Amino acid sequence: MEKIIGLINAPFTPFLASGEVNYGIIPDYARLLAANGLKGVFVNGSSGEGYMLTQEERKKLAEEWVKSVPDDFKVIVHVGSPCVENSRELAAHAQEIGAWGIGSMATPFPKIGRLTDLVDYCRLIAEGAPRLPFYYYHIPAFNGAFLSMLDFLKAVDGCIPNFAGIKYTYESLYEFNQCMLYGGGKFDLLHGQDETILASVAMCGTRGGICGTSNYNGRTLVEILKAWEEGDLSRARELQNFAQEVINVICRYRGNIVAGKRIMKLIGLDLGKNRVPFPNMTDAEEAAMKSELEEIGFFQRCNRF
Repeated sequence: MEKIIGLINAPFTPFLASGEVNYGIIPDYARLLAANGLKGVFVNGSSGEGYMLTQEERKKLAEEWVKSVPDDFKVIVHVGSPCVENSRELAAHAQEIGAWGIGSMATPFPKIGRLTDLVDYCRLIAEGAPRLPFYYYHIPAFNGAFLSMLDFLKAVDGCIPNFAGIKYTYESLYEFNQCMLYGGGKFDLLHGQDETILASVAMCGTRGGICGTSNYNGRTLVEILKAWEEGDLSRARELQNFAQEVINVICRYRGNIVAGKRIMKLIGLDLGKNRVPFPNMTDAEEAAMKSELEEIGFFQRCNRF
C-alpha cells in the first residue's frame, strides 16, 4: 500500500454569513494549498468541524474537494461519526466519488476505552470502502481514547484488509516511533503535531504528516522538511521555532479551529465563522491577534491569497 510523502492539509469548512457551507470558495482554497507545497487534504476532520456538519454537507464537501484539487493531490475523507452506519455511508460515498482514502477518529460519544471496541469500530467503517486505504486518526485529547497505538496496530494487523496506518496527533514521539518500527515499518504513520514535526523527522524518519496550521503556515512546515532533507539543521530549527511562535499566538485565541480560521481571513481567504457552540473571536480579538502575528513577521513569511 502506498505511503504518503509530504504534508496533507486538514482544511477548515468555509461558511457563508448565513451559516450555510460556502462550497464556491473551495477551488480558490485548493489553489492556495497547492501554492504552499502541500500534497493533499484531509476533509471533514476536527479542523473542518466535521461532527458539526450534516451528512449531506459532509458528502457535498468531499465531492467539491475531489473536483477542485490538482490531479496529484490526495483527498482523504474523514468519515467518523457516533453513528457507525453514517460512517459506513460516508465511506462508501468517498469511494464512489474517487477520493484517495478515508479515515476516522474514535467517536467522542460514547468514549471508546477498549482496544477490541476500537478495532471493531474501525473495521465496520473500513468495510464501507474496501478499495480505499483506511487511516485511524489518533487524537485522544478530542475523544478520550487514550489507548496504546502499538497495541492497536498489533490488534488490527490482518483484521482490516485496507488498513493503511495512523494519523498520530499525540505527544509521545516514543510511541510514534515504536509504531513506525512495528512489522518492519509495514504501516503508514503520519505525524499530526505541527509543533514537533522536526523532532519527528529526526527521531522517527517521518516522511508524511497531516497538519492543521498548514492552512496558513504551510510554506513554513513544508520548508522544514526541505531544510532537513538538504542537511541544513540550523535552518530547519529556525523554521520549527517560527512555526511554534505562530502556534503560541493561536493558542492565546482558542486554538487552530477558531483562531486559525480567522487567520485565513487575514491572508485574503474569508472562510467565515465557526459553527455554534464554538466561541467565535470578536473583532477586537482579531485585531489583537493580527498585531501579534505582525510582531513575529508572520505576514512576510506566508503565502497570501
